[in-house]
Amino acid sequence: MGKRKPVPSAGARGAKSRPKRPKSAKQGAELREENPQLAEQDDAETVDTESGAPKAVQHEKKSNGGFQGIAQSDEDNSEDEYDASNGDVPGGTVNKGNDCSDETETSCSFHRHVSRIITNEEVKALIKQNSKFKWEMPAVDIPRSKWVGTGETMQEACDDHLHDVKGKLRNHWQHTLSGHLNSRMGFFSLCNSYRDIMHCNKKPFYLKSNGVDSSTMDAYLMHALNHVHRTRDVVIRNDAKLRNDADTEISDDNTYLDQGFTRPKNAMGQFKKEFGESDDEMPEHSTKPADFDLLFAGDIDDHFLFGIKLTKKSIKLYSNFYSSDIIVASPLALKRKIDGGEHGKEKDFDFLSSIEIVVVDHADVISMQNWAHLEAVFEHLNHLPSKEHGTNVMRIRPWYLDQHAQYYRQTILLSSYLTPEISALFNGLCFSYEGKIKTVTEYAGVLSKIQLEVRQVYERFDTSSITEADDARFDYFCNKVYPKIQDLDEGGLLLFVSSYFEYIRISNFLKSKEASFCRVGEATSQQDISRSRLWFFEGKKKILLYSERSHFYHRYKIRGTKHLLIYSLPGRKEFYPELVNMLGESENRKCNVLFSRLDLLKLERIVGTSSARRLISSDKSMFVFC
Repeated sequence: MGKRKPVPSAGARGAKSRPKRPKSAKQGAELREENPQLAEQDDAETVDTESGAPKAVQHEKKSNGGFQGIAQSDEDNSEDEYDASNGDVPGGTVNKGNDCSDETETSCSFHRHVSRIITNEEVKALIKQNSKFKWEMPAVDIPRSKWVGTGETMQEACDDHLHDVKGKLRNHWQHTLSGHLNSRMGFFSLCNSYRDIMHCNKKPFYLKSNGVDSSTMDAYLMHALNHVHRTRDVVIRNDAKLRNDADTEISDDNTYLDQGFTRPKNAMGQFKKEFGESDDEMPEHSTKPADFDLLFAGDIDDHFLFGIKLTKKSIKLYSNFYSSDIIVASPLALKRKIDGGEHGKEKDFDFLSSIEIVVVDHADVISMQNWAHLEAVFEHLNHLPSKEHGTNVMRIRPWYLDQHAQYYRQTILLSSYLTPEISALFNGLCFSYEGKIKTVTEYAGVLSKIQLEVRQVYERFDTSSITEADDARFDYFCNKVYPKIQDLDEGGLLLFVSSYFEYIRISNFLKSKEASFCRVGEATSQQDISRSRLWFFEGKKKILLYSERSHFYHRYKIRGTKHLLIYSLPGRKEFYPELVNMLGESENRKCNVLFSRLDLLKLERIVGTSSARRLISSDKSMFVFC
């Protein structure tokens, strides 16, 4: 992509007048609603007259020095001054190397992304476009997978986009990763496109057989840090220009619109250094699966929240949210912060108003917690702030005032498998105007990991819609399955359910039938769990009701199991062979699985994609795997 002509200065544009900048964020939003010419002029001033394409102007998202025009300490001012050795100096000198030069280069993904001004008409169109995945390309280094996307067709994911990275940051990654850089560039190029990404076949760190794979994390960290540094550099450069030319009026020149309502730009869902590693040694003779020991080693507190502030010379952890560039937090901690915490403080979510990149790592693990917390955080992103927070409203980007910030936010969802909840969040709360891209995988299944000869009978029940699926499953169990169980005198029935809602519903049903049963759920006390397991093993209780979350957090081996009934398939595919292998002590092993056509995501991970499609499309309703 070649260079385009720089945008003319205010003087070169002549005496064209434009509305004054607002005195507050809310006034700005109201002004743009009442004065549509303001948005139209923004578009006109950033359009290449030769191609009609948006021009990359010389303003960038605020992320560091001079936070939103508010005064800083002497220390911060000194640390935010330009490093002349990198070619970024207040006089406007541009980089001479292969670094993306902020003043003249329009091919840089960051500048292209933040400088485009989308209209209300384009917003309506892109919502429709982002639901149509119409192109695909190979997913390099991801087995049996491909990328599919919306919008314009993307080039190969392995294209070299490292030239878009700031000079010193690029040099650091090249030196640190050396021979491993190419394996990071594929995913980095996707991040660098500023599209929303759903990668649901990521190698989880806790599967020992795969080893620790940090390539995806390295790529999104490189992208996030590059975004912060480019944001920081443009704001500091503009600060220097305004100091050098006291006669400059910000309202006369679109160049200086380089900020959002608040400072934080990135929110990331995990922090490897503090939570992924530990000095605690693994148990020498653990009876748990290896992935369980790795996942639950060290600090497993799911309530953490802190800010990171970047300056030229330092990285400051646990900085105030409104002076931070990056927020690292769990959904639970963010939800409590939004709600005012435990001390009844007023709600506070203005710090989420200007988030431009969201990374949700290990979404599969979050799904075993309370997914509603994550949804609540997303619903509070990119709203107009209730207070000013020291914002220089004369320098707020037009698309913030237009309340279009959510269409500029990039969301990166990472998981080892796809769930309906992840898919719903990606489809319903991610709106980047650049488009969307996601993985599509052909699964081989996990039936080969079953160590026993077990006849597994799959029974399909009918349901007309996703809203009726839970009721249809429950009715099928009550009317078709339970009467057969009730007629049997033998015990040893392990009844597995995947959700807490199902756990409570089945428990109440068994109580109403005065069934001989006990329970092991995520909220069950350790004393009750021990008693239930003993009663089930000794045959004092015929049925043990067992939830997926309980298995996730404890990975019990339930002794005394003779008959396994899977009311709803587990989301984590490795749980299926673990459950079936619990029948190893029984001579007369039985396994029954209930499913509907809406369970395709779970089915294909367990029986394989091709078999799952046959189970869904066949006219028959009962299938057997041996």
